[in-house]
Amino acid sequence: MKTSPLHDSSSRNRVLWLSTFAFTVLFAVWLMLGVLGLKIKDDVSLMLGASAATMSSAEIKLAVESRFEWLLAVSILSGALLRLNFGIWADTFGGRNLMVVLLLACAIPTAWLGYATNYTQLLVCAGLFGLAGNSFSIGIAWNSAWFPAEKKGTALGIFGAGNVGAAGTKLLVILVPGILTLIPATGYLGGWIPGGWRIIPLLYAALLVLTAMAIVLLCPARDPKPGHGRPMRELLAPLKHIQVWRFSLYYVVVFGAYVALSAWLPNYYVNTYQVDLRTAALLTALFIFPASLLRPLGGWLADLYGPRTVTYVVFVGMTLSTIPLCLPHSVLPLGVAGFAALTVVVAVGMGIGKASVFKYIPNYYPKDVGAVGGLVGMLGALGGFFLPKAFGWLGRETGFPQSAFLALLALTVASLVWLHLAIRALTIRQLTGAYRQPALIPVPAPNDLPVLSSVEC
Repeated sequence: MKTSPLHDSSSRNRVLWLSTFAFTVLFAVWLMLGVLGLKIKDDVSLMLGASAATMSSAEIKLAVESRFEWLLAVSILSGALLRLNFGIWADTFGGRNLMVVLLLACAIPTAWLGYATNYTQLLVCAGLFGLAGNSFSIGIAWNSAWFPAEKKGTALGIFGAGNVGAAGTKLLVILVPGILTLIPATGYLGGWIPGGWRIIPLLYAALLVLTAMAIVLLCPARDPKPGHGRPMRELLAPLKHIQVWRFSLYYVVVFGAYVALSAWLPNYYVNTYQVDLRTAALLTALFIFPASLLRPLGGWLADLYGPRTVTYVVFVGMTLSTIPLCLPHSVLPLGVAGFAALTVVVAVGMGIGKASVFKYIPNYYPKDVGAVGGLVGMLGALGGFFLPKAFGWLGRETGFPQSAFLALLALTVASLVWLHLAIRALTIRQLTGAYRQPALIPVPAPNDLPVLSSVEC
């Protein structure tokens, strides 16, 4: 008897590990400007062109910072806004095919960045290689199609740990001086192999191509395609449920805030605790690692206890650990060690919570993981774009930088309250006998019975 692909453990494990590696590389590319920008900003002629000659030093500094912020914004938005589309395409055309296309497509602008000669080219490159951020939606749909229900949480957790690529990017702050001296600034072969910071995008581009080749050679050519042949209206139908948007709020807390803090914490450490950039990068890495690498644990816990229970505990823990971070030094004089320890506790919650939130999706929408996961991932990533701005605004308006964490606290408490009300409503309906299992999901996850969206929301 022929083995079903879903029960072929060798094939699905190859899908899991290669998709995880691809996501790690693509995530590092997506956020690479956070590190490369330290050197790109030093090249005033590249950032401002001939106009720099007529500007004062103060004007140059302001203009360079403004333009650099736009580079970051464009790359982040590019990796967020199309996540819904990529999720649907993965369900329709297969995750393997779409991941290979994305890897190769991102390799071109990534390499081009190393040869950019003006700001316009930098901006175009940022918008194009920023598409790498959409790889999350592809991998979620791809792995969900391969793994049975009882193993989806663990599989999606392992895949999601690929966002540890953000830590690799931050650690480049420590390694950049050594990397930049490997090749002279003038490069080799008349500039065909560029030197300085420009060699790093080329190394990323080569890694993207090699990863695409590995997927083509090692992953099964035939993918399950749960969205193939289904009309777009049917694929988008789950998005009308408020429940899906509630999951999106949860993901803003555990992922959007993670992206925001990964980019924002180095500057916070430098300005608030007067540490050097190397120390700030290391302290930020202490936050990034548990927020990424504990995702498989979160998936396993969600498989064991159900996503509702795990997510509830995560929100309670994050609330309790975020409150001290919001207090000014006059009330609670947290030193750098105490502050870093609390951010690690928050990171543990985020790492576990990212997996438990996404475990909801295949439980409730097993045939629409691409669309629902794409929307949830898109809104979570957009949170990573808007939250740093909220952090900065709160710090300026209140006069003490710790108040920035009030934004994270408010979102966490709102999510906890909404989840608590959903559980309470379900409990009341079960006690009164009014609860009925929806036909939407044929097999509920253990310890986490599906709930009608009208009840939970």
